[in-house]
Amino acid sequence: MQRYAVLLYDGSDAFITREYMYDALQHIQQRIIIAAQQAGRDASQIRLIGVSKTHPAAAVAEAFAAGLVDFGENRVQEAEEKITTLSAQRSQLTWHLIGHLQRNKAKKAVQFFDYIHSVDSLELAQALSRHSQELGLAPRKILLQCNVSGEESKEGIAAQGWQQDAQLCQQILTLAQQIGELPGVVICGLMTVAPYSDNPSEVREVFRSLRLLRDKITAVIPHHPCNELSMGMSGDMEVAIAEGATMIRIGRALFGERSYPPQGQAM
Repeated sequence: MQRYAVLLYDGSDAFITREYMYDALQHIQQRIIIAAQQAGRDASQIRLIGVSKTHPAAAVAEAFAAGLVDFGENRVQEAEEKITTLSAQRSQLTWHLIGHLQRNKAKKAVQFFDYIHSVDSLELAQALSRHSQELGLAPRKILLQCNVSGEESKEGIAAQGWQQDAQLCQQILTLAQQIGELPGVVICGLMTVAPYSDNPSEVREVFRSLRLLRDKITAVIPHHPCNELSMGMSGDMEVAIAEGATMIRIGRALFGERSYPPQGQAM
């Protein structure tokens, strides 16, 4: 069994093993079940995405062996190496690009990812559409990333205060319609990153705003299956589920913090 050094979510130095991954996965899945029950939802409708960025293909393989099939990556180049390494399992894994995507990486993105969560402009969507068609691929599944919190550090379509700003709301709807008219891409939903906050009500408002915006957008692109809400991470997944999340992105609680051995020692 391949092993590599990590700092587990309980703060102890250890090696990741299939048993650890299984336990961590079971813990997260139990949290999903409880949160879904409290929200009156079906837990099977909530997809758990393991954020494997910075972790090697061996960690993904162990997570897959433990039962996880959805993996999220931030960078195209890093993901390409892992996906290629795990090519034997390609048909069984679903890869999600959750990090910012530059247009010059769009061709690689459509080749390697099943879902692209970070579409935030017409120009990027056009690039994905063009490359998808040129390569003869099935329409790529995309999510529109929306910055509903207004944080300058966050990527996404500017959407803060859209409910109170009729002009902004119309701009977002028009953009969704323009992207929805492109061949080669299918709008599957919206994605956001909530601010780090100890105040559940603040985070809840961000998630609620995204859900309501999703409903607005769905009404103007009825030919697209715009039902996904990619929102919620380890610290706020229960709130996200209560507000309708269909995809949650979990990293440290599954894979731990990556730690490196002293220089000169193999990992």
